[in-house]
Amino acid sequence: MRVRKLTFAALAVAAGLSLTACQNDDGGTAQSDPSSASTAASSGGGSASDGSDQGGGQGTVAGTGSNENGEVGKCRTGELKFKAIDHTVDGDPDGTVAVELTNGGGRDCAISGYAGVDLKTSAGSLSAERSGEEVTPGVLKDGESVAFGINYPINDSGGSGVRITGLVVTPPDETKSVTLDWPGAATLPVTDGSGSPVKVGPMGSAGQGG
Repeated sequence: MRVRKLTFAALAVAAGLSLTACQNDDGGTAQSDPSSASTAASSGGGSASDGSDQGGGQGTVAGTGSNENGEVGKCRTGELKFKAIDHTVDGDPDGTVAVELTNGGGRDCAISGYAGVDLKTSAGSLSAERSGEEVTPGVLKDGESVAFGINYPINDSGGSGVRITGLVVTPPDETKSVTLDWPGAATLPVTDGSGSPVKVGPMGSAGQGG
């Protein structure tokens, strides 16, 4: 009888230890899940905040990329190749120039929002105004291109107008600019100075072309 009692006691202790171990395992898993969710939420919140601070630009975008933290860094001016193309369609009341940006940085990068656009003219620098179109965050893979449109009035006044001598582009969230040849009409009509007649759309607002 003594042997049987010891056996029952040993089984009871073993069962108690097994139950305690299971409860601890469950508790540890439950505590780690909220921590992971909080980290993801904080990362997402930071991205949204970065974009809003830039007034229509973009912050870091979670996803593919070469950064060690798993986020895609912003596209930098030095990583991009620029090309300005006459994109005017016959019959349109306004002229259109598409600016194409190609990622040549050897990594994926995030780009969205509005680029800064200034026209060099015979009357001085003329800054384009944003069109107000919706901004869509995006990742530009290495070797791929994205384009935005610049709309300007056609000079059909019969006068000499304002001569355009160059195009200055600053990518979203960047301070370094590039100067390009202007491929559109040679002149703009003379205006009364109340607002800019030149409008710029966000990234992706114009199709690529040769």
